[in-house]
Amino acid sequence: MKESIHKKALQLGFAECRFTTAEAVPKLAEDLAAYLADGRHGTMAWMAETAARRASPRALWPEARSVIVLGENYGPGKAPLAALAHPDRGHVSVYARGRDYHDTLKKRLKALARWLVERHGGEVKVFTDTAPVMEKPLAARSGAGWQGRHTNLVSRRFGSWLFLGEIFTTLDLSADPPEADHCGSCRACQTACPTGALADGRIEPRRCISYLSIEHKGSIPAELRPLFGNRIYGCDDCLAACPWNKFARPVAEADYLPRVELLAPRLADLAQLDDAAFRALFAGSPIKRIGRDRFLRNVLVAIGNSGKAELVPSAERLLGDAAPVIRAMAVWALRRLLPADEWRRVIARRRAGGK
Repeated sequence: MKESIHKKALQLGFAECRFTTAEAVPKLAEDLAAYLADGRHGTMAWMAETAARRASPRALWPEARSVIVLGENYGPGKAPLAALAHPDRGHVSVYARGRDYHDTLKKRLKALARWLVERHGGEVKVFTDTAPVMEKPLAARSGAGWQGRHTNLVSRRFGSWLFLGEIFTTLDLSADPPEADHCGSCRACQTACPTGALADGRIEPRRCISYLSIEHKGSIPAELRPLFGNRIYGCDDCLAACPWNKFARPVAEADYLPRVELLAPRLADLAQLDDAAFRALFAGSPIKRIGRDRFLRNVLVAIGNSGKAELVPSAERLLGDAAPVIRAMAVWALRRLLPADEWRRVIARRRAGGK
């Protein structure tokens, strides 16, 4: 049965298919409780609200007996951090440069689940990372990889570039052996983190650029803004630094290929987006879910870090934006780009109602 499921998964386009039990991962509940108690989930209140269901697959679905872990490769074909060398342009995380992977992955998971029930019976439930499932520990126990020091899954076949999804089933499938940890003494991911958010397999999300640029809804902490560089959505530094990426394969799935306009978009162009233009540009993209205000907040942090005087008009125009968080970041960006006396004149003119 497992052989036929694996074969069908690859036929549908999955890069990885592994099996584990629906039993709780040892120590997972305790580790999650400690994580929440430390407040490391930041403003992600949903993590605490769903903690009981996250603790074990059977807490989410008591009838589950096995979990089929599926992976899809999204390895970048070119240097993933190339845009960081161009401060007048924005860096977008690799996973967000194409279509929203949730849509493609969910369709493929449902197709495999339907086939599974028709061929082998049982009941199924399909999950992606929008559900309260601790995907990385399950994937590690299934042998799909191990959790590296950057806390993400590392695969000997695909490096750090795997999207994950799961099919819970009432079928009793034998578990695959877990993958050993192959990080050794390497700390390349930890060293690469721009904000020092990683420490020996633990992450402090409240310092993580991915968390702050995507999940966090308020202003970026002032002390961390200069460390963002031109990262406007997510951060790939820890993933890209992993030596196991030498085995990674360039993505072939059309939906995951990068859109040209998101490889290194001009900050000046992005700063002009109104809500309608933002929605049109990011239709079908995971970026759309953070909304225009948070996105332009990120763009203004990048503008402030650019050192480019030609971006002053872009920031100055946003001083009059309706969103407080955008106005605040525009003030900060101009303070970074202008001499102190000129900055004061610009702010005074704005407060007086001038243009």
